[in-house]
Amino acid sequence: MANKKNKNKPCKKKDNDQKCISSLNLKLLEGTALKNVSRQEGKGKTAVFVKNWHLQYEQELKYLQIELMKLQQHMQRTGDRMLMIFEGRDAAGKGGTIKRITANLNPRNTRVVALTKPNETEISQWYFQRYTPHLPSAGEMVLFDRSWYNRAMVEPVMHFCTDEQNKRFLKDVPMLEEMLVKDGIHLFKFYFSVSKDVQKERFDSRKEDPLKQYKLSPVDNLAQQYWNEYSVRKFQMLSETNRTMSPWTIIRSDVKKSARINCIKHILANMEYENKRSAEDLICDPEIVVSGIDELQHMQENIMNPSKLHG
Repeated sequence: MANKKNKNKPCKKKDNDQKCISSLNLKLLEGTALKNVSRQEGKGKTAVFVKNWHLQYEQELKYLQIELMKLQQHMQRTGDRMLMIFEGRDAAGKGGTIKRITANLNPRNTRVVALTKPNETEISQWYFQRYTPHLPSAGEMVLFDRSWYNRAMVEPVMHFCTDEQNKRFLKDVPMLEEMLVKDGIHLFKFYFSVSKDVQKERFDSRKEDPLKQYKLSPVDNLAQQYWNEYSVRKFQMLSETNRTMSPWTIIRSDVKKSARINCIKHILANMEYENKRSAEDLICDPEIVVSGIDELQHMQENIMNPSKLHG
């Protein structure tokens, strides 16, 4: 067994290549397996085994990314605007899904917005003021990696806002979103739902993988400690802000790859564009994509038994 202390050290030239690769615990770049599936043996080549379901995932993801490109081209012709909000607990898979959505899109018409904590000036402003400049223009897709819904969950749990500010936000945000939808913006609100055990596993992997350590946050451990408090805030948020014009879509994200595929399918299924694939190709897994109404019902039935609640 390799010494964990040496797990991520650079390999020396004299090391066996295969052992060297294994010791680094590397993963194939997404798309590599599908691209090389038909390659033949040859000198200087190393066989790499991947699971069949991973190949299927890469193939389906590629087809869906082509559909996203069709959608973007259609939006550029029509001037349509899209705003996608990605919320959920830490390590729920929001960032990975956003990365797959935007991977092949024209960056001139695609923006990912991930704001840092507000500065002194922003704290003194109307709460939504720092978000509104990032709303989409004609032909644009804007993806919020966390959004104004910080004030619904993270801020009240961590005491970054007052109870009055939280209550006012929950009353005001449905009106704001109604105005956006009435103005013609296609609004998607996703909540990525991860279980407590899987969240812990992902936190632990961040500590071990040097390529993930930028994700480490002082509040990671607090996310586990305040798990039940976050559940209560989630219930309040859905109760107040799941509206007909701006509904929530819950994405079960314990399996990241399935969450990504089904989130993209949901987006494509609810947008009209030229040369769209058949509706059958864009059917979501009902175990992974859950309506806000169904999630609320689930939470109402289990609110007194937090162990049965999804993340």
